[in-house]
Order: sequence, then C-alpha cells, then structure tokens
Amino acid sequence: MKKEQKEQFIETLTKQLNEANSLYLADISTLNAESTSQLRRLCFRRNIRLQVVKNTLLKKAMERSEKDFSPMYDILKDNTSLMFSENVTEPAKVIKEFRKKRDKPLLKGAYVMDMHFIGDHELDVLIAIKSKEELLGDLIALLQSPARNVISALQSSGGKLAGILKTMSEKN
Repeated sequence: MKKEQKEQFIETLTKQLNEANSLYLADISTLNAESTSQLRRLCFRRNIRLQVVKNTLLKKAMERSEKDFSPMYDILKDNTSLMFSENVTEPAKVIKEFRKKRDKPLLKGAYVMDMHFIGDHELDVLIAIKSKEELLGDLIALLQSPARNVISALQSSGGKLAGILKTMSEKN
C-alpha cells in the first residue's frame, strides 16, 4: 500500500471511528476461509460491518479521532478485526453465538458509549448492556408506575366510599 493510500485509509477510518457509537476489536486469526466467510455472512445479516485492519493504521486513526481510545492501544497486537454496529450489543451477541461451535473470534476490546471494555471476559457484560430505546422504555414504565398506583387507589377508594354512603343512606 502506497503512502497516499495509507493516508486516505487512515482518514476514512478516523471518520468511521468518530461516527460510531460502538466499536469492537476482535481476533479472528485462526479461522479458516470457510469459517471467516460464515462469520462475515452472519455479521452482514445482523447489520455489523466487519473489517480487518492493520494495527498501526488503526492506532493512527484512533489518535486522530475525537474520542479517547488510548486505553485500547495496548491491545493492538497480532490480528485485529473491527466490528461496527448501530446496535451496541449485537457484535457481542454475534461473537458469543459464533463461538458455540468454534474457539474464535476472541474479543480483544470494545468501545461502547464512551466506555472501554478490555478483554474477552467482558463479553457477557457487553451483551447485558441495554440500548437507548430499552432504557427509555424502562424509564417511562418507572414514571408511569406511581401514577397508576394513585389512580388505582382512588378508583378503589371511590368504590368503597360510594358503598359506605349507600349503606348509611339505607339505614336512615
């Protein structure tokens, strides 16, 4: 790759890093061609962009990025594949699902919503992260709960009060 091509690639990658709300770094080095192709197809079906990159070019793009990727510099060794997705948990789910039959890909690290997750042991934590929509749904449900309880109490109390008044009027 010529110097101009490398510079163009770094600029493109920097733009992708700035726009992404999540980034996964994985090691798929020992997968054979057939397994790699299966992983790529699975990623495509789940709207995940899988891209193999050179560590030196990725580090330069990370350094130029508006985000702080410095905790991830130490894991830029050996083979590195990038996984970009709008759904922050989907790459972690794909990695876990794919590893049911194979020993790779291994999660090297992830950058999700301004947080860094380093190491394969973080996979279950990443899967458990709720999306923005899920969090908003939970928040709305929590906010509606007290109002529902008050309305329910008023409705049940109103029925009891009406029953008491009716009984008192019948006695007189």
